[in-house]
Amino acid sequence: MAGITLSSAVRTNLNSLQATSSLMSAVQERLSTGKKVNSALDNPNSFFTAQGLENRASDLSTLLDDMGQSIQGLKAADKGISSISDLVDAAKAKANQALQTSSQTERAQFATEYNELLGQIEDLAKDAGYGGKNLLGGTGNDLSVVFNEDGTSSLSISAVDYTDTSLSTGLNLSDLATAVDGTGTLSFTAASTTTTLTTSTQFASGDTLTLTDANGSEVASITIDDNTTVADLEAVYDGLDGVSASFASNALTITSEYVLTTSSSGTLPDETTNGTDSGFATDTAIESTLSSLKSAQDTLRAQASTFGTNLSIVENRQDFTKALINTLEEGAGKLTLADTNEEGANLLALQTQQTLASTSLSLAAQADQNVLRLF
Repeated sequence: MAGITLSSAVRTNLNSLQATSSLMSAVQERLSTGKKVNSALDNPNSFFTAQGLENRASDLSTLLDDMGQSIQGLKAADKGISSISDLVDAAKAKANQALQTSSQTERAQFATEYNELLGQIEDLAKDAGYGGKNLLGGTGNDLSVVFNEDGTSSLSISAVDYTDTSLSTGLNLSDLATAVDGTGTLSFTAASTTTTLTTSTQFASGDTLTLTDANGSEVASITIDDNTTVADLEAVYDGLDGVSASFASNALTITSEYVLTTSSSGTLPDETTNGTDSGFATDTAIESTLSSLKSAQDTLRAQASTFGTNLSIVENRQDFTKALINTLEEGAGKLTLADTNEEGANLLALQTQQTLASTSLSLAAQADQNVLRLF
């Protein structure tokens, strides 16, 4: 303040007290923030180096979240493959059941159930997505996992398409043909069902009618004698599973759930019912389906192994990234964090110094007041 003169002793003690107060403020800031470098003014080199480390740790933390989501996507795909594999096993069981029976009706039923299982496989594959990506959903579902902040380290995971089982690039399993009823007609001269067949020119005693299915298996036969009637022949057809026959107007109309061929050792021409056999009608077809199922199972196992390898890589990089983030944050801390024990001791020392400076200032002021004793 202009016009006021302080003695040298008072000014020296006042300056010391101000310096101590400034140092105490700095120490108190370090204790309150826990950092010895709070701004670039404290230590530019340490501040900006630590900031760079913290920024990188923050970027890696964001990537760490993405890795976690990618891991969940891979796990969802793996669960899907496991469930699809179970359905393929069920389809294989249906094929084996069909192979163990000679009934075309049962085989047709197994073929229908087989197709239902393929439909379930497709539905399951469609439901195996996670976070907007489905690694079993084909095009547009490829997954890219980035491991570092500049994107130079990454992993590309290709999606497969199991939503259509018939794709050659997928499971390569096609729906089986379903059986369609067909009819055929045996024409011969007969007045009624009680008429003996030998009265017709198409039959002679000793003729044999053999009924075969698409597999070439004989399903029934009848040898004609002088007492064999139309009703007897009709009963042969009616006795077959999935086949019925009715006689009217000199003709026996045969309806069958599968293609049925009638051949005769006599003059009766071969007759075949129209319609469509199921995809399990022949042993050869069933064995071909079993072979396709084995290939599909091999494909699933190979893909599960691929996804498993991808999962191991991402999990390994996730663990590495977590450790690296800790290292970066620890490094930044070494540059900026304060030693609270040391700063506490500094504050105590400054408080003592402040008390002494205040006492010294008081003594200096008292010395200047000695002149008042002259009055």
